[in-house]
Amino acid sequence: MKRWILLLLLPCLLYGEDLFLKSRLSSLDPLSVSEHLAFYELYSNTEEGKKALSQAWHLLSGGKVHKSGAQVSLPVFDIHAVISLVTRQNFEKPVKLSSEQLNAIEDLSDRLANRYIKGHQIWTREQLLVLQPHEIDLSRGLLIEQFNENVEDIRQYEAGLDLIALQILARLPQNSTPEDYIREINRFIFQEMKFRFPPHSLYAKDIDLYTFLPSVMDSREGVCLGVSILYLCLAQRMGLPLEIITPPGHIYVRYRKGVKIVNIETTARGIDLPSETYLGIDTRRLEERNMKEVIGMAYFNQASVAWGQNDHQKAVELYEKARLYVGNDPLINFFLSLNYLFVGKKKEGKALLETLKGHTFNWAVSPETVPEDYLEGRVDAEGLKAVFLHVDEKRESILEKQKKLQEVLKKHPRFRAGILQLAVTWLQLGRQHEAQQTLELHHRIDPTNCVVEYYLSILSVHRLDYNKAWHHLRTTEKILEAREHKCKALRGLRDHLRRLSPEPS
Repeated sequence: MKRWILLLLLPCLLYGEDLFLKSRLSSLDPLSVSEHLAFYELYSNTEEGKKALSQAWHLLSGGKVHKSGAQVSLPVFDIHAVISLVTRQNFEKPVKLSSEQLNAIEDLSDRLANRYIKGHQIWTREQLLVLQPHEIDLSRGLLIEQFNENVEDIRQYEAGLDLIALQILARLPQNSTPEDYIREINRFIFQEMKFRFPPHSLYAKDIDLYTFLPSVMDSREGVCLGVSILYLCLAQRMGLPLEIITPPGHIYVRYRKGVKIVNIETTARGIDLPSETYLGIDTRRLEERNMKEVIGMAYFNQASVAWGQNDHQKAVELYEKARLYVGNDPLINFFLSLNYLFVGKKKEGKALLETLKGHTFNWAVSPETVPEDYLEGRVDAEGLKAVFLHVDEKRESILEKQKKLQEVLKKHPRFRAGILQLAVTWLQLGRQHEAQQTLELHHRIDPTNCVVEYYLSILSVHRLDYNKAWHHLRTTEKILEAREHKCKALRGLRDHLRRLSPEPS
């Protein structure tokens, strides 16, 4: 009897399942490629599953038609590897596509804007180096360097970038504004794909893992340069013109049209911060880079890792590679000159430092004093190492650097960068009195450093010595005015000081 009841109910059960699948299919976001592919993975043997796959492929194709007029057809190969590339989580291993799968993705992607860039047609470093900045396809250039011209590996990661770009474009109508593009890129990479800035304890040790494009794509974690590179590669594919901005020790991207600026802070999920946020006492302007320089900056970051590991020979090699793309950049020349000295190439190091003697970086207010102090005999190579000694969040590392700086200054008491860094360690330890004494020593040697004068003004306020605070504030203002820099932090200090004490005449 039970068998007969089950047989009678079977059509109803099948009909109920059919309704369930149709309901689930209709509830999918009609513009989400990943949702339709995930549905297909679950129900690949059903008609609804096949419809979901067809819709996903249609979204990826952007409604593209061949010259014959026929719509893009579904691939004839196993689609699951391509699906995994779209739907995988960051803890899953990246998939490897076959030649047929790569060809299919490249066929879908031939409408992307980067296909019309000269740099997309090259496969060698020799070809890359002769390109002009506007001819650079950033992803192709970075991957040529990363994989030593291995075409297969390059195609694998470019396919991943293409699929991300196609998914973003699928959600954008034809009349979308640049702001719409930025909003959708932010939503997709930071919310849907969950790209994140890694914890300091991780990137401080392995910053190169969070800088290079392949590792950033695999882990979905990246420092400012790593995620900015990803953003630029996607923007190039969508024809979105972005500027590359590099405050000291940082990078972000922005869109500009006339006076309108949209800043995209890639370490904070793409939020638009005011440009003034990136300026400081000794940062008067924001440097703009080009696509070719970005390739060099990846080597620049890697060189800093080697430097931090005391592998100065490797740092020299990487800075020299960076110069191939960045050119005669004063900052790279400065760091390269120091590492030349550290590996015993005194002649080469001094030659570069001679070009930087008395030099003020374009973005800075005060001149860089290290070249002059070294060339004038106020410090040696070992003393320079102490200034650039890495400090982490642990108190022990601060004390270690402080001890080495004190030893250097016993031998070279007029080494200005050493004095300033020693004062910084006192501030990091919360010892304001010692910091003020150290900064006053610097002031007596050289009263033209805006950071020193600014700190002295603040510390004098804390000690209720308002006349001295006004003196150092005015000195700071004169230094900044000479470099045509108006700083928000300095205005805030002036307003605070005026509430505490009238300005002396």
